[in-house]
Amino acid sequence: MSPHQIQTAGQQSSRRSWAEPWKIKMVEPLRMIGRAERERALSDAGFNTFLLRSDDVYIDLLTDSGTGAMSDRQWAGMMLGDESYAGSRNFYHLEAAIQEYYGYRHIVPTHQGRGAEHLISQVAITEGQHVPGNMYFTTTRVHQELAGGVFVDVIIDEAHDPEHLHPFKGNIDLAKLEALIERVGADNIAYVSVAGTVNMAGGQPVSMANIKDVRALCTLHGIRLFLDATRMVENAFFIQEREPGYADTPIAAILKEFCSHTDGAWMSAKKDNLANIGGWLAVNDEGLYEELRNLVVVYEGLHTYGGLAGRDMEALAIGITECVQDDYVRSRIGQVRYLGDLLVDWGIPIVLPIGGHAIFLDARRFYPHLAQDHFPAQTLAAELYLDSGIRSMERGIASAGRDPVTGEHQYPKLELTRLTIPRRVYTQAHMDVTAESIKAVFDGRGEVRGLRMVHEPKYLRFFQCRFERLGG
Repeated sequence: MSPHQIQTAGQQSSRRSWAEPWKIKMVEPLRMIGRAERERALSDAGFNTFLLRSDDVYIDLLTDSGTGAMSDRQWAGMMLGDESYAGSRNFYHLEAAIQEYYGYRHIVPTHQGRGAEHLISQVAITEGQHVPGNMYFTTTRVHQELAGGVFVDVIIDEAHDPEHLHPFKGNIDLAKLEALIERVGADNIAYVSVAGTVNMAGGQPVSMANIKDVRALCTLHGIRLFLDATRMVENAFFIQEREPGYADTPIAAILKEFCSHTDGAWMSAKKDNLANIGGWLAVNDEGLYEELRNLVVVYEGLHTYGGLAGRDMEALAIGITECVQDDYVRSRIGQVRYLGDLLVDWGIPIVLPIGGHAIFLDARRFYPHLAQDHFPAQTLAAELYLDSGIRSMERGIASAGRDPVTGEHQYPKLELTRLTIPRRVYTQAHMDVTAESIKAVFDGRGEVRGLRMVHEPKYLRFFQCRFERLGG
């Protein structure tokens, strides 16, 4: 049962509400511009919500990356920044926090998650090797491909069905992984790439049982297993809630146990770790660490700052200790569920079960009259902004990009519009406004035309591509 729902036993019990485990100390004013101004802003942005100016956005649900609110302790820690070029004390605080809560031995800081993705791809992938993973993520896959790797999706089939209620839709399909190993040989697999939770599947988790099985298979064949730990704290919550034997285990303990089954991890600390900037890469193998520590100097900065200021490393170290607290994680996912439950009650199609960091609208069912190459998820993001100034983002054919061999569009089974909830930023009233706007757009869905792409960058096109309405 979601946190906001009222418990009853026999006759109606007294109301027992759920509330965030923090109070507001500082506010940032918001404003909504008028409909005509939103029309102009969206047209100027080429119907791409990434190209909107933040001043023209009312409720910003584009991403949870670096958009969270830091705590008073994190802001206080910023004043303790040691900006020494080498050997900053803040690096050692960060290193200790990662070792304590994630359990890895060797730490390399980076400016953000994709810096870590780049480093591990360059060091661990040889031209032509395959990289199996539980569904692609945009920046992860492009770094793997630029390093010469070939991504192979080995997620369970249920992950591609937005209506399926499998509790761990992020799981790797062992049969698919074994078939790949048999087909190409273990030496032709760079590593197995597992993400918890799986963003492109709707924020869906991986079970502890599954990661143990994957670990055993990798050990059998001598294949390394690396984790995208970006939202692993949220994944730990779902294990606590859904997997037998973990109901009384603290989030922090589940997180560390899960990581113990992997050889290393990369992290966008702008998500779970509650920082506005930063990332890290962590491994257990000393030889691999030496390669990564050397390469970070080329691309990011010295191995004790990796592109980060000392003050940012301090805020990140404190954020790690805050993000693993059970009451915080429960409130974070509770707010996402609050929005999702409203939409489900109104019959609006979303990915189920409700994930950890966002609500994913099912644009295929939203606009069944639009062909996928008319960009239904991008269209939905545009219509939502026009209705209320709420910014969301596309997670469908535009994000999937083109096949690197054929140059044709890749057509993912999931065509989704993501409403991502920043951490500790918005109230339930903002969620109510968002739900009502989605309902209004849903009610007018039959009149909507799709989009055509008129500008397309070579890499990660969804960030900067531009569209125009079909029919002018």
